[in-house]
Amino acid sequence: MSMLTVHDVSYSYGAKRALDHVSFDLTEGRFCALLGPNGAGKSTLFSLMTRLLVTRDGAISVAGHDLAQSPRAALAQIGVVFQQQTLDLDMTVLQNLRYFAALQGLSGASAQRSIDAALDRLDMRERAGEKARALNGGHRRRMEIARALIHDPKVLMLDEPTVGLDTGSRQAITAHVHDLADSGLLVFWATHLVDEIGDDDDVVVLHQGRVMCHDRAANIAGDGPLIDAFIKMTARKEPA
Repeated sequence: MSMLTVHDVSYSYGAKRALDHVSFDLTEGRFCALLGPNGAGKSTLFSLMTRLLVTRDGAISVAGHDLAQSPRAALAQIGVVFQQQTLDLDMTVLQNLRYFAALQGLSGASAQRSIDAALDRLDMRERAGEKARALNGGHRRRMEIARALIHDPKVLMLDEPTVGLDTGSRQAITAHVHDLADSGLLVFWATHLVDEIGDDDDVVVLHQGRVMCHDRAANIAGDGPLIDAFIKMTARKEPA
């Protein structure tokens, strides 16, 4: 089933074209990497998909809900982890999650069930009483992912979530999120690091605001490593 559709989306900052007729369609239960170098337009696309930015050029739908026509219904199906951390460091993990649950309209036993489920999915239950400030970078990211899952979204979007993490933390976060995709969630993961992508993952390669290709990672890589195919595509000034 289609969970995230981007159709002919463009966006400009003044005279600068950040996205140019971007289109792709993603289905449930998949891990899809939005792969592109810095400045490719990944963060702009995430901002459009979360209504931080708005464009009249093109259409975006989430779980069948048009983002422009039914923004509340569409956004209710999205969990987001932004590149910059957005935790209250002086609150505990549990307090942060309860606060976010309240923002989502959850309270009482319903909120607690959702919080417990999110903590269990990210192996964070034993950290619930700790202040966010005391967590290392990897556990702060896990906490943000747990928070993004509280309202049981159909789509989990992460904008370069491993920036600043050490290798072990990066690998652990990437493995956890792949497991979430295996459980039926659509994961849309923006990155410029090809080692975070498995052979069976879907990949949308974005360069200079344009989709260069959309395929399984193994198909894009061909007979060589994915990094070689990625460098070759993004070295071009214009799409072939």
